[in-house]
Amino acid sequence: MESAKLLNAIIETAIDGIITINSRGLVESVNPAALALFGYHESEVIGRNISVLMPEPEKSSHDQYIANYQHTGVKKIIGVGREVRGLRKDGSTFPFRLAVSEVKSGENVLYTGFIHDLSKEKEAEERLKNYAAKLEHLVDERTASLKQSVEDLRKAKEEVSQSLEKEKELYQLKAQFVSTASHEFRTPLGSVQLSASLIEKYAENCNPNIARHIGKIKNAVTSLTNILNDFLSIDRIDAGKVQVNYSIFNLPQLALEITEEMRLSVKQDQQVVYGHIGEVTAVRLDSSLLKNCIINLLSNAIKYSDEGTTIQFVTEVAGETCIIKVKDAGIGIPREEQKHLFEPFFRASNTGSIPGTGLGLDIVQRYTELLNGTIQFESVQNEGTLFTLTFAHATAKNPDN
Repeated sequence: MESAKLLNAIIETAIDGIITINSRGLVESVNPAALALFGYHESEVIGRNISVLMPEPEKSSHDQYIANYQHTGVKKIIGVGREVRGLRKDGSTFPFRLAVSEVKSGENVLYTGFIHDLSKEKEAEERLKNYAAKLEHLVDERTASLKQSVEDLRKAKEEVSQSLEKEKELYQLKAQFVSTASHEFRTPLGSVQLSASLIEKYAENCNPNIARHIGKIKNAVTSLTNILNDFLSIDRIDAGKVQVNYSIFNLPQLALEITEEMRLSVKQDQQVVYGHIGEVTAVRLDSSLLKNCIINLLSNAIKYSDEGTTIQFVTEVAGETCIIKVKDAGIGIPREEQKHLFEPFFRASNTGSIPGTGLGLDIVQRYTELLNGTIQFESVQNEGTLFTLTFAHATAKNPDN
């Protein structure tokens, strides 16, 4: 007796709706939570066919579902949770998750439905979807604006490079652009990146389309940030603001750190394989500028190589000379275009839709020259490219000793 009272109390106070029907589909019992969900009084539901709580087409098909099960014994709904819609007394519908169980008592068979309202979850999912769409639209607008500015700057440089006066005009235009980009784009881009990360955090276990759009937003922001950094680097070099700070450091250790960083950027099944040649590991160079050069070369190797390829990264200390090599098996550079490789904004004709500004190798060459080094390359179209950085008189005592 006490057990029956306890069970009844649990059903009456349950948060989710609980409805029991007989083998003919007629409602035997309904708890307060279910009555509140559908907007009925108990007397309006008891004894009526359960289909009164269903919109079309489920309403017309429900009795056939029960008949098919009783005839075949094949369970299509019983014991399997699924998402359906319910019909309220006022004619409105709402989403809920339905779980049905079968209870046999002697010759009688009852079916119990457990109803969990999904209205709030669906509303939250829709709000997140709309917010993600707004953020994506904002990034698209910023992307179009920045790309237009970059294109305008490229055309301006071609036009004003014919004379010293035009060169001065170019410098002023570029300085104005860099200043504007630094202030007008960095702050909103940072805000967009932060908002996308927050949405990703709060949208866990929601619609996978949201995660896909958030990924597109974050990738677009990263791409724009890299473009902005390239322009800022060129501007600092042109203005003579880049200072060379020589120090003694362990070259293989720096190279291994870079290799680990770049493995986060590789395509599917790509590998960055690093090796050092020579017993000497210490060199005297500017580690920051050298790291920038290596990262640019490895980034290009990853970008212009297919999935599943291997990028070879080698450092060597021979005598007083330090050598850095990066070799890929990518698209290569057409022979007739190789003479333009280190020109600002140059992009080979076979790059297609692969993104880039054409500034990376220009920056590498300038940093290498600041370190009194040289850069050489060998490339065959569709077979890959090898870049070699050479720095003479760069050896030092091993810092570990």
